[in-house]
Amino acid sequence: MTNVGARQGTAPENTDARPASDLAIATRGLTKRFRRQTAVNGIDLMVPRGAVFGFLGPNGSGKTTSIRMLLGLTAATSGEISVLGEPMPGHLRDVLPRVGSLVEGPAFYPFLSGTANLHRLDTADRHAPSRSRRGRVARAIERVGLSHAADKKVHAYSLGMKQRLGIANALLRPRELLVLDEPTNGLDPQGTREVRGLIRSLAAEGTTVFVSSHLLAEVEQMCTHAAVMSAGTLVAQGTLADLGRGSEPRVRITTPDVDSAVRVLAELGLRPERLGSRDTARGDASVTAAHPAGQPPAEAIVTALVAAGVRIRGFVLEEPSLEERFVALTGEGFDVVQ
Repeated sequence: MTNVGARQGTAPENTDARPASDLAIATRGLTKRFRRQTAVNGIDLMVPRGAVFGFLGPNGSGKTTSIRMLLGLTAATSGEISVLGEPMPGHLRDVLPRVGSLVEGPAFYPFLSGTANLHRLDTADRHAPSRSRRGRVARAIERVGLSHAADKKVHAYSLGMKQRLGIANALLRPRELLVLDEPTNGLDPQGTREVRGLIRSLAAEGTTVFVSSHLLAEVEQMCTHAAVMSAGTLVAQGTLADLGRGSEPRVRITTPDVDSAVRVLAELGLRPERLGSRDTARGDASVTAAHPAGQPPAEAIVTALVAAGVRIRGFVLEEPSLEERFVALTGEGFDVVQ
């Protein structure tokens, strides 16, 4: 890593410590200040090679600024950066040909076709062989599902089509690392599924994919690991399974006998948490209680409720959601649907 200043900030919760040789991206104390404002505060990122890594946080949490520092698009105020095992920004020329990226949305010549735009971008890459350009452009366009629009002028593309064309540009040559900033932005549900499948297939081929998103559902469906940003600070990172831990499972009971249900749950050592909205037609309401370590068993809870005369309309065991874990870590909500 290249040291560009003194370390700032505090260490985040880390659930996936690995040797540096296993990391596609590693930072230490990475900080970016704009005058008096700290946009990124001392983050220690660890992105395993071969992972689909979700960089998650609300808009304005510092995700894009962090990505720009990783790619050498803006200078860090302090901290250390390593990408594909090379210190940055000192080895930009060696590293960037091995990295494909889509940052802050794609930018193209509007009155050129998608194919012509990719040809121009590929020509500007001094590492790209000219003899295979036509075939590589065609394959990249096909891979992102734009073959039908390859000859259309880009000004006629929807935002989602431009997004896909930007990903095609990142795929013009084989990459060890793909960095995508909000890759499903503007895509319809079908386009979102296609991009999600594309990302999975790239990871299966050995490419490390680093995906920035504010959409929790997208991260859950396509990522193996994630990091959570909040107000410029990295508050947690690790596998999705590890990040989902830390909240207790619960039982949720729907019944018209709310008071009796609360009393029985308390007698069983559970902690009733809240009442749901009451169904005025049937008089039902939901009672939720923490269910630590799965004790007592669900059948014992139901037996005790029935023995006390509680009428049960519904009984559900709920595992803690990743959304709840993120809200607990950041104090903020996330967009969970697109």
